[in-house]
Amino acid sequence: MSTMLATRRLGANGPEVSALGLGCMGMSDFYGPAAGAESLATIQAALDAGITLFDTGDFYGMGHNELLLREALRGGRRGRVFLQVKFGAQRDRTGAFLGFDARPSAVKTALAYTLRRLDTDYVDLYQPARLDPAVPIEDTVGAIADCVRAGYVRHVGLSEMGAVTIRRAHAVHPITAVQIEYSLMSRSLETAILPTVRALGIGVTAYGVLSRGLLSDPRRRPPAGPDFRAHFPRFQGENLRRNQMLVEALQGIAAEKGVTPAQLAIAWVLSRGVDVLPLIGARTRTPSARSTSRSGRTIRTGSRGPCQPSRSPAPATAQRKW
Repeated sequence: MSTMLATRRLGANGPEVSALGLGCMGMSDFYGPAAGAESLATIQAALDAGITLFDTGDFYGMGHNELLLREALRGGRRGRVFLQVKFGAQRDRTGAFLGFDARPSAVKTALAYTLRRLDTDYVDLYQPARLDPAVPIEDTVGAIADCVRAGYVRHVGLSEMGAVTIRRAHAVHPITAVQIEYSLMSRSLETAILPTVRALGIGVTAYGVLSRGLLSDPRRRPPAGPDFRAHFPRFQGENLRRNQMLVEALQGIAAEKGVTPAQLAIAWVLSRGVDVLPLIGARTRTPSARSTSRSGRTIRTGSRGPCQPSRSPAPATAQRKW
């Protein structure tokens, strides 16, 4: 039986969803092998915790992530959740990225495959993973709008796009939410993107709230093997050393408040506004439960306290990935 979790409205005119969402990417890709049974159990644990917002992409595991969600949401669970799906990234047989395709025909083809893999009649929110430089955003959003009118999509979103592009897209069809990295370490959206989406009544689904795990463990070592974080500047050399010092300071503040650094980092993102919804990436039940157990409650950080630097550290945000 699910428990009660605080809810927030996704955008000015969007639906009520859980204040925290589950990012499912790591269950299929980018962080090394994941156990299927544990992934299913993690999704079930999120449902039991009251999470209703689930984030995936058709290129996560090249379809594996959607098939995983299909299995997890059998037995009537699909109607209890809000599924947001990214599309457009092109990959080869080895998983290497080839580029983006957001042509109208590609939009509708990708959606058809997604609906089949998820075994659902509709996607709650559909969004291009990145801007296709060869296709005007008006054409891409117009194609998604066609899918809305056909009943296959309920809301239109964007991922990792700038303020000007957001305005152009919103002029074609109302955008419900923009997905973008936002954390104590990554605050670049505050300059132009956040004011823009707020002016337009668009919500934010924030990924990377733990800075790819950096904020949850001050002793984190550089990733190795198939973990794609090994290529991030924030985990390399002097950048990592400086970032570990910052996380150790965060750990001290968290201890004063009786929470973990991860819980404090999530609570900070929640405190940025009721229009910001953190997506918590998880591959196993334990981190998921630990992160959500107290993060939804108010943890006072002060108007300009040590948890609110005026600028994010440059080394941690030098490169943005999926």
